[in-house]
Amino acid sequence: MDPTAEMETATPGLRRTLKLHHLILYGIIIIQPTAPMSIYGVVSNAARGHVVTTILIAMVAMLFTAVSYGRMARVYPSAGSAYTYVGKEIHPLAGYLVGWSMLMDYMLNPIICAIWCSAAAQNIVPQVPYAAWAVAFVLVFTGLNLRGVQTSSRVNAMLALGMSIVVVVFIAEAIRYIAQVARPVGGQWLLPFYDPMTFAPGRMFHGASIAVLTYIGFDGISTMSEEVENPRRNILLATVLTCFAIGVLSAIEVYLAQLVWPGRIPFPLSMVDTAFVEVAHRVGGNFLFHLLNATLLIANMGSGIAAQFGAARLLYGMGRADALPKRFFGVVSPKTRIPRNNVLLLGAVTLLGTFLMSFEQGAELLNFGAFIAFIGVNAAALVHYRFRSQEKVAFAAFSPLCGILVCTFIWLNLNLNAKLLGTAWIVVGLILYFVMRKTTNRTAPEQPF
Repeated sequence: MDPTAEMETATPGLRRTLKLHHLILYGIIIIQPTAPMSIYGVVSNAARGHVVTTILIAMVAMLFTAVSYGRMARVYPSAGSAYTYVGKEIHPLAGYLVGWSMLMDYMLNPIICAIWCSAAAQNIVPQVPYAAWAVAFVLVFTGLNLRGVQTSSRVNAMLALGMSIVVVVFIAEAIRYIAQVARPVGGQWLLPFYDPMTFAPGRMFHGASIAVLTYIGFDGISTMSEEVENPRRNILLATVLTCFAIGVLSAIEVYLAQLVWPGRIPFPLSMVDTAFVEVAHRVGGNFLFHLLNATLLIANMGSGIAAQFGAARLLYGMGRADALPKRFFGVVSPKTRIPRNNVLLLGAVTLLGTFLMSFEQGAELLNFGAFIAFIGVNAAALVHYRFRSQEKVAFAAFSPLCGILVCTFIWLNLNLNAKLLGTAWIVVGLILYFVMRKTTNRTAPEQPF
């Protein structure tokens, strides 16, 4: 018997059983079919009603970036992360900054989820003040992560199925309302795409910079590289097709919502964060209002808990690799085997953020870091396939260059405060990088995260 074959038989490993449709389903579960609903009101007010257009603009940026993610997953099939691609192809310091930006995203995600959940809970029980709900949700996020509770992939799939059913119910009710009550005629059908009364390019691209939140999470597909049949082909296709599928579904959802609640009627400040459930109330009454409110509440709770879980492990990895002080960040509880210090710190940061930030501010600041990662991945794909690799791919320079340009343009349209705060975060990361280099008497690791 061939000794190599015998060794492969004896050594356990991941089985390549996932097909293309499995990956696309997994990607949709990660992003969630209700993705645009939580940010609908914020984007609508920012873009003066042009939510469909902003979703489609964001999709273009994400499709170019998805191609770059898929191509880089070929080169680093087991790593699957932006900081790895950038650190290996461009420079370790650039990879560190991408990882540091991703850490900001992980820390902000539970904050905006707690803000949204608190606002949604007030829709159900308005007698309880926002502050009480905020404290309650942060305690739930932190308490579950201290216990090490994780949601299984089967539960995630069931939740995604439930959300999909609710989306179908909303679409059916919205079509009924539009046909029987709103009754748009002629050019009114096109107003969600372009309304000459409210159109302003700057406002629209500002809205697009927030609408990118709809697609956040698509890069998670690249982490499945070791379990996929023909990963060199299927990871790329699944990443692109997932972004396209979510973009089309999201555009349909917000198109119907805008026909129900025209963009010329801005949402009052009190209902901006939960605007989509207000649309649901208009088309389906109290039943659909509470159904959609509860569905999005569960979705955001799951997202907040998972983001805090990931952020705690990210901080632990940084501490263990001496990118952060190891005595605090690089230790786990002997009893629970949980990085307790990190979970408690993140709980405090989340609680503080729910009182200091609005949902819109948190979303824009989160996208500041996300776009840095997207620009970095496109740049890494450009460097690798245009200048280093012998492998021939279609549009080796054109595709990543378009990704860089579109992502940079949208990034520039972020709110000024988000750019200032994000830049301050980057400066803190640079200071920390060089301080840790000096105190540990060695170069900071290429992959501290």
